[in-house]
Parts: sequence; structure tokens; C-alpha cells
Amino acid sequence: MKTVTQMGKDALKAKRAIAVLTAKDKDKLLTDCAKALRDNWGSIISANEADLENAKANGLKPSLIDRLMLSKDRIYAMADGLEQIADLPDPIGRFENMKTLPNGLIVGQKRVPMGVIGIIYEARPNVTSDAFGLCIKAGSAVILRGGKEAINSNKAVVSLFKAVIRAMGIDENIVQLVEDTSRESAAQMMKMNGYIDVLIPRGGSGLIQSVVLNSAVPVIETGVGNCHVFADESADVDMAVDIIVNAKAQRPGVCNAAETFLVHKNIADRLLPPAVSALRKKGVEIRGDERVRLVIPDAKPAEEEDWAAEYLDLILAVKVVDSIDEAIDHITKYSTGHSECIISESYENTQRFLNEIDSAAVYVNASTRFTDGNEFGFGAEIGISTQKLHARGPMGLKELTTTKYVIYGNGQVRK
Repeated sequence: MKTVTQMGKDALKAKRAIAVLTAKDKDKLLTDCAKALRDNWGSIISANEADLENAKANGLKPSLIDRLMLSKDRIYAMADGLEQIADLPDPIGRFENMKTLPNGLIVGQKRVPMGVIGIIYEARPNVTSDAFGLCIKAGSAVILRGGKEAINSNKAVVSLFKAVIRAMGIDENIVQLVEDTSRESAAQMMKMNGYIDVLIPRGGSGLIQSVVLNSAVPVIETGVGNCHVFADESADVDMAVDIIVNAKAQRPGVCNAAETFLVHKNIADRLLPPAVSALRKKGVEIRGDERVRLVIPDAKPAEEEDWAAEYLDLILAVKVVDSIDEAIDHITKYSTGHSECIISESYENTQRFLNEIDSAAVYVNASTRFTDGNEFGFGAEIGISTQKLHARGPMGLKELTTTKYVIYGNGQVRK
């Protein structure tokens, strides 16, 4: 097993090999890898079954097992994702903001690869395929460090990709998988400035904060999702029920699922009973404040920590608020800056919400589950950035590249 340091050295060499690939070469590589996934789905599922057995034995909760589990349909979806990335316009080599200065110099920016991208993530083997595809299309070598829960699945997927890369005569180290899933290997990656150009953590708050606080490598912080839905007093009840059920229960184990439902006091008596009934049909546990429990007496009492929780599970914190001001204050205090929604028929209140909520994605009358690169219409994404420098929101191909200035002259010298 290669050391992380050796992987860094190999990636430095490999980034030159991928940087010179044409768009056509990269697209062929991705489509061939998609075919390899479809042709070998059975072997991937066999590896995944070993991961699932270990996860169940270790007491992993059902929502996380769902994230870990692969099926033929999910593997085919991974293959579809690679083909969709191949179909996207190649950002590398594009010139932007070209202008001619008074002295005759032509100055502009050229979009170029990051170089080597490191990704540390947890129990979602589809991330292995998505991250590989995006980094390759963006012209960078990638070092992947998944969690121990998915190690067998990840090894099976990367092995297929490497076989395709070798068949095309390309340096197979354009993608490498860290098979040592100990904390030490993650800590090593965080200190590999000089080898890794940018590090992207994907997972729970513990992982993300560990990378942000300890990395010497520049980090793009992806989002912990304590997402909120606020039903204003003018909200349509049927719409509000549909949105909160979708936002919470459609897939609870993902970062854009709602974790807190705020309800204006003037609509609580009309909205809470049908909303809670619909949520409970989906298996959602309600944790409510005192005013929620006046309407829903059998709701579990909400504690202070519930307002800050990213459950990633069928649990929803519910609070009755007196006004939009209280809702905005609550979200400002507890939000992780991911995705928030207001359900309202008031133009004034929706505009206040859009203007005053400082999150990467802010919705009016729509589920937070749409915070996703594909759903936004620009293809696959590497994650949802909740920071403000370089990238914010769904991070697609462009956000995985950088620029350099290109200057054309005809003999100018500075006086």
C-alpha cells in the first residue's frame, strides 16, 4: 500500500499528463469509465455488500446505510453521471475578460486546472465516481480518501477506472485512492501543501471542521446542512405541507434536507396538524417547542441542541415563532449557511427573507432539496460550498478550476 506522501509525489507527475489531454480525450476516458461501471456492476455490488455487512455490524444508523448502499440502478446512475460530465462544455483553456489597455497590451484570464485536488469524504461511494469525473474533466489529478465504511466499494470503483486509464495509455495516477482509512492518513493529506493544491472535505460537521481547522492546504468548505423551512402567516397550507414533507423526508440523509420547521403563530393551528400527520406517515419524529406541543401534545420536547442539529435522519425540530423577524433571527443564530426556505404569499416578506438570510441558497416557495448542481441545471457537482471565497453553493466544473493572466504585447516596456 502506497503512503500518502508517495501518492502526492505521483500526483505531481500525473497532473502534467492530464493537463495536456484534449477535451475529446477526457470525454472518451469518462464515457469508457461509465461503460466499465455498467459492465461490472455485479462486482461492485459484491464489494458493497461487504461494506454493508460491516456497517450493520458496527451499528451504523439506517439513513447512513442508505447512503452507503449501491444497487444496479445506483451504479447505472453513477455511469450516467460520468456521461453527463463528459457532455458538459470543457472549461479549460477558455479566455475570459480580454481587454486592450491604452498602451496596447492585451490582458485577459485563461481558465486552467487546479493541479492536484484532494477529497476527503465519508460513506457515499457514489462520491468516488462523481469526484473522479469532475476532477478529470476539470483537468486535475485527484487523490480520494473515502471513509472506512465504503472502502471495499471505493476500491472496486477506482480499480475499474484505473484499468480504463491504463488502456488509454495515460498515467494511472491521475486518480489515486487512499486505502488507509485511519485518521492519520487524513491528517497527512491536510499537511501536503506542495503536493495538493486544494482540499475538499465532504461529510459531517466533525470531518469538515477538522479539515478546516487543521489543514495547511487551502480548503473549500462544503456544507453541513442545518437547513430551515419557515411557513409565514400567509403561507398556503397545502403548499407548506408538500414542501416540508419533501424537504425533510424525500431523502433525509443528505445535506439539503430540512432539519428545522418554523411556523408563524397565526397559521400554527391550521398548518401543524396536517403537516405533522403527513410527516409521521413518512416516519418522521417531531421534536417541538412548548407552543408546538400545545397543538401536537404527543410531540417530543425539543431541547436547545435540537435547533443546531443536522440530524441526517427522520427527525424534525419544529418551533412556533411570533413573526418573520423571529424566524430570521432564529435562522441567523442556528443556520450553517446552506439552504433556507420561506413559504409565503407576501411579496414584502419573501423579499425580506431573500435579502436578510445569509445562506448559499435561499428559496421562496420551494423545497431545499433542490440545492444540487444537476437540479440547478449546470451538471454534476463536487459538493455544496457554504463559504464565501472562491465558490459558494453547488460547486461544478468551473469552481474546480482557476485562472491565470495572459498578456499579449508587441514590445511594450514599463516606464
